[in-house]
Amino acid sequence: MYKNTLRNYRNEKQTINIRIIVCIVFALFFLAILIARFIYLQVTSYNKMVSKSDDNRVYTKIISPQRGNIYDVNGLLLAENRPSFNLTVIPENIADIDKLIKNINNLIGLTTEEIQRFRKQLNQKKTFDSIPLKFRLTDKEIALVMANKFRLKEVNVSPEMVRFYPYKEIMAHAIGYVGRINHADLDRLNNRTYRNLRVTGKIGLEKYYEDILLGESGHNQVEVNAEGRIINILSKTDPKAGKNLTLFIDLELQKVAYDALNGKRGSVVAMDLTTGGIISLVSSPSFDPNLFVNGIDFKTYKSLNSDKEKPLFNRATLGEYPPASTIKPIMALALLANNVVDNKKQIFDTGSFNLSDSTHKFRNWKRSGHGWVDIHKSLVVSNDTFFYTFANSLGIDRIHDFSKQFNLGRITELDFGEQRPGLLPSKQWKEKLYNKSWYPGETIISMIGQGYMLVTPMQLLIATAMIATNGIYIQPRMVKNEDITPSAIKEKRVFLDENPQENKKKWDIVISAMKQSVHSVKGTAHRQAGLNLEYSMAGKTGTAQVIGIGQEQKYHEESILEYNKDHSLFIAFAPVEDPKIVAVAVVENSTGAVSVVRKVIDQYLLQKNNGNKHGKY
Repeated sequence: MYKNTLRNYRNEKQTINIRIIVCIVFALFFLAILIARFIYLQVTSYNKMVSKSDDNRVYTKIISPQRGNIYDVNGLLLAENRPSFNLTVIPENIADIDKLIKNINNLIGLTTEEIQRFRKQLNQKKTFDSIPLKFRLTDKEIALVMANKFRLKEVNVSPEMVRFYPYKEIMAHAIGYVGRINHADLDRLNNRTYRNLRVTGKIGLEKYYEDILLGESGHNQVEVNAEGRIINILSKTDPKAGKNLTLFIDLELQKVAYDALNGKRGSVVAMDLTTGGIISLVSSPSFDPNLFVNGIDFKTYKSLNSDKEKPLFNRATLGEYPPASTIKPIMALALLANNVVDNKKQIFDTGSFNLSDSTHKFRNWKRSGHGWVDIHKSLVVSNDTFFYTFANSLGIDRIHDFSKQFNLGRITELDFGEQRPGLLPSKQWKEKLYNKSWYPGETIISMIGQGYMLVTPMQLLIATAMIATNGIYIQPRMVKNEDITPSAIKEKRVFLDENPQENKKKWDIVISAMKQSVHSVKGTAHRQAGLNLEYSMAGKTGTAQVIGIGQEQKYHEESILEYNKDHSLFIAFAPVEDPKIVAVAVVENSTGAVSVVRKVIDQYLLQKNNGNKHGKY
């Protein structure tokens, strides 16, 4: 069959025209979109787009400020900034990163943490940024790198200023340390202020005074290209160095206190009563804060953190201990203030006390007893039975309320961050926490600083200072700068009697007994503190039980595990007639707190000013 192959030019032309029209419509549509977008960018949103363009083109580069130094009371540097040298590389200059790391590791050694940190930053920074591979190169390492520079052309030795603590363990707990900023830090810090900064104060004064020590960052406004490379510096603002801090701490006194503990677990704190300045704050054992400055490695941190001696734990402000007999001066004042006893009231101590409806014996530390005892003798020989006898006449709530006036049971007002409140028990406290009633026997042991009652050495220091000053509270301070911490606030907080004459008489009874505790041959502190003393000292010993001893058992130190042995405590101030210094020592699971305090006060009163005596008191 014949097929018609003639073309229909009219239909084809019509189809082509339709296609051309469709294409023109689409072209006009997209042209309209482009024109609309152009108008939006160049007219409607011109200012906004110019701003965004400038933001992409102009970059603010933060310049770290110089951190403020920290000095002791005599102007000796305790924390400073020293030049340090780091090994840095620019990734885009490296042909084979794995090979470079291997070569450097063979040359100077790299830890696993250093390699991991470097690889992590490779993914976070631009290829032309300088990235540190190893911090704090030693002189030997610098020499090795420079000698092999011909085959390690990609690496640089770059200087920076880093925090340095010259007295390491001696000042670690008083000053604290700085460390690398982590995610937890960024949550509490101002991100804008700390952008591009590497370190911040982690604990102690370094953290408490971070805003003052930090200073103000400077910045360079730089012009960058599309890749982010700097092509021009537009403007520059220099950083402002942080403010220097001068502490009340006396370095020589700090050394004496640290050495006096002789490596034992414990703490020493001391205050100048004329200023409220903390002149010594020691916790032992301690650690080297320089380990944390550039980021401590996992192995070292784990070793410190898991050490049963707890070198990272600041016992001075965080350690909570039963005050034991060091609470007796305050309990004696409470008895006098509430007229439960007077200076003539006596009991006959046979070595124990029991409640009328109980066979349980509360024993005196001297099993044979002290015979006739009044309030004065009870403090001199540290008699327990006297305080047992009048415990429930005073009552736990009055014990709580009176002790609270001496700053116990609360965070102190010291300019120092890491502190604990201790514990002052009461009926209400026990009911709320344990849903149990308070028992008379618990009041009895509270009178001698056992049971639930807990104090920190810093709290005990402030309480002892208030005894030395007849109830005057002196604001404790670490930092001496008057524009940062004002002069010591002094206020009368404790009155024992409305009659001024009777009030002073009651203070004198307790202070006189504390003096005899040191100077009398019968005093519990005489042998270690009173012999050959060139000034007058008032003090009170304490022995805090760590584990309970049965009714008929005796304490045999040699048969008890080390960490279960009693703590020794001693509080003291001197000279008694015009107190200048108050000091407290706690030695865990051992004796020796008395001799520690004696050495500290000797140093302050007799050896101050390079060995020149201030005179005998």
